[in-house]
Amino acid sequence: MTLVAVSRRRLKRGMVYVTLGRMEDKRYVASRLEDAPPSAGGLPRRVYEATALGRRLLEAHAQLARLLPEFAR
Repeated sequence: MTLVAVSRRRLKRGMVYVTLGRMEDKRYVASRLEDAPPSAGGLPRRVYEATALGRRLLEAHAQLARLLPEFAR
């Protein structure tokens, strides 16, 4: 899992999937099973994608993060 590797293992695989499950319950992301390439052992993998609601929420948080330094002055 790329996210776990990028975090230098500070994030645990279980933490990521619990968080994704909660985000899916809230309809921020949707998941689907996808056939894995034969080199991966042929096991299906779950692919997550942000929903329209999730993208709107992310954009709102990004705007807030850009504005916060202005209020801190």
